[in-house]
Amino acid sequence: MSYTDLFTAELESKVREGAKVYDVRERDEYTSGHIPGAVNIPLSELVGREDEIQFPAIIVCQAGGRSARAATHLAGQGRTDIMNLLGGTGAWLQEGREVRSGEQP
Repeated sequence: MSYTDLFTAELESKVREGAKVYDVRERDEYTSGHIPGAVNIPLSELVGREDEIQFPAIIVCQAGGRSARAATHLAGQGRTDIMNLLGGTGAWLQEGREVRSGEQP
């Protein structure tokens, strides 16, 4: 089992097709700025919260490392239709894309 890497330019079309975005950064990172619609499930809390994730799922962090670990974990549980956002929120911001701040997706 594995996951698919996703480029930032592909994210919006995947969301339109029904994918949900999950941000695995810690809460303070998430509240300071996240991709609109992203739900926060910190990597440190992922074990035990896997059932909260709807698939297809796009996993995102700051640069792509934590999200890759989260995607690997989910794939290891037999989950499918998992995507890892390459470059993460950092790449999203560098491209001048919209972010939201606060607790809500």
